[in-house]
Amino acid sequence: MFIAEIGINHNGDLKIAKRLIYEAKRCGADVVKFQKRSPEVCVPEDQKHIKKDSIFGRMDYIDYRHKIEFGKKEYDEIEKFCKEQSILWSASVWDVDSLNFIGQYDIPFVKIPSACITNIDLLERVNSYGMDVIISTGMSTEYEISQAVQNLHNLVGILHCNSSYPCKTSEMNLNYIVTMKEKYFNYKIGYSGHEEGFLPTLVAKSLGAQIIERHITLNKQLPGSDHLASLNIIELGQLIESLSKIDEILGEDRKIVFESEKEQLRKLRNV
Repeated sequence: MFIAEIGINHNGDLKIAKRLIYEAKRCGADVVKFQKRSPEVCVPEDQKHIKKDSIFGRMDYIDYRHKIEFGKKEYDEIEKFCKEQSILWSASVWDVDSLNFIGQYDIPFVKIPSACITNIDLLERVNSYGMDVIISTGMSTEYEISQAVQNLHNLVGILHCNSSYPCKTSEMNLNYIVTMKEKYFNYKIGYSGHEEGFLPTLVAKSLGAQIIERHITLNKQLPGSDHLASLNIIELGQLIESLSKIDEILGEDRKIVFESEKEQLRKLRNV
């Protein structure tokens, strides 16, 4: 499954969101995903009234977080547009109120972001909905990951992740995917990437990642925190096409002499 993470790269503009949905579908993504937060809950008190430059001008950080959030009107339109485009959609929920909001929609799964997998209240509330859950594991210890796995009743996927944007090559630690596949063999193991480009994502797939999630944007130079570590539309298409070839390239775990080699065998081997 390929999840095209729109997140907040719509910059509060429904037209941009629809364009990203359209392009994700055209490139072959299975799901588009947004992020839902309740700013009053998610923004720390000491940051709420810090003045920041934003796409809406200079304002308090809490005001920016409110302006970037989509509400029911926008999500109703997103759901309608995704049905028209025949693509699934989902969202990461950062707090209980956001979960309750997203829970009113018929989505294939809900995502718990890396920052929230230690939020026991949120995990318990997710359980009460009975919906499938995927988690990311950035910034998390082995113990924190295992506790989240134990606490989630309907967990279906666990994504290896480094939460820095963009992630350094030396800090990706992709071999942990192999460990996760052995330790959490009852779940689909995947990769949520924040790197520039997409070579590490291809490596993750080669190591057995079954779910791939990448942020997407119309333009990496747009203002906002996530654009630089996102794929533009050309890269998105190239990545999905490349991912589709990996299983064929890897082949089987036994030696095969292919028909195409047999003519060479007759020409080159004297014995």
